[in-house]
Amino acid sequence: MVAALDIQVTKTLKSRFSEIDINHLPFGKYYTDHMLEVDYKDGKWQKVAIRPFQALNMSPGLSAIHYGQSIFEGIKAYKDREGNPFIFRPIDNFRRFNLSAERMEMPVVPEEIFMEGMRRLVELDKDWIPMKNDYSLYIRPFMFSTDETLGVKAADTYKFMILLSPTGPYYSSPLRIYVEEKYTRAARGGFGFAKAAGNYGGSMLATAVAKRQGFDQVLWMDAFEHKYIQEMGTMNVFFVIGDKVLTPDLEDGTILEGVTRDSAIEVLREEGYTVEEGPIHIDDVVRAYEAGELREAFGTGTAATISMIKELRYEEFTIKFDIDGAKAAPTVKRVLTDIREGRRKDTRGWMFKV
Repeated sequence: MVAALDIQVTKTLKSRFSEIDINHLPFGKYYTDHMLEVDYKDGKWQKVAIRPFQALNMSPGLSAIHYGQSIFEGIKAYKDREGNPFIFRPIDNFRRFNLSAERMEMPVVPEEIFMEGMRRLVELDKDWIPMKNDYSLYIRPFMFSTDETLGVKAADTYKFMILLSPTGPYYSSPLRIYVEEKYTRAARGGFGFAKAAGNYGGSMLATAVAKRQGFDQVLWMDAFEHKYIQEMGTMNVFFVIGDKVLTPDLEDGTILEGVTRDSAIEVLREEGYTVEEGPIHIDDVVRAYEAGELREAFGTGTAATISMIKELRYEEFTIKFDIDGAKAAPTVKRVLTDIREGRRKDTRGWMFKV
């Protein structure tokens, strides 16, 4: 348990909760009444504050704008059947956040600031957590450099913040995915494993091109041969081939070590599935489909949770999946939902009580 943290709390005079339609919550559009903010300067973290959600006053010369020292995380809070708020696996996101910070030459955030600050913020705005199927309170911790200089170097000052956003399903239906062969997301030695803003900025063009062709997302290939599968734009990816569930491994540092990915692997193995992590060649996926061995494909991510894939387009070849016959993805989604909403015992300590 993280020790109590001295936080300066300024509550809003009037909640905006009544202004939103709780039954219609597009991802990331609405924010709760409060936010957490703390600055890093003179080599140490300053006073932590929770204050009403508001705009920031920033210099046009802010180093994060010019040189991209910016990282973030995605976490979700839920309510159990009695209405008690819990956060799903936040300590794993905390650890990954600091791995991203180290890769981007940024200061690590102390556990008491990240964890206790998040807990206090969610506790304050817990009424914003929807109690609806596939709905949750999305938690966005992020950090960016705040030096007001155009010199190319790691900054000396930073700002860490947490925002909360009530949200519904990220994807409302099974996905059409385009296998990307021209553009590259990450290469060995890069920062594909970090949840850095630049990774997402660099993916926008390829995603936009795919969407103009009627697809929902791209499936990224390796940077050298464009043959080995990495991840999708917003998710890790799984394939059910024969009696095994396959997912790309983390060895070369090009894909994100997803918390939902890890959760899915544990649930699948507990449910009797054989899960293998390793290189996946796109041609092997195609051959498995032609042989009738490719059963299903799905993505995992905090925002997207578990998302079924109904179609995969590779070159001129189209793979279509029988969504109604899928078993692995619905199993993972059901088990994780039951754990998050208190219908299934949390034997791993995944649910952090607010």
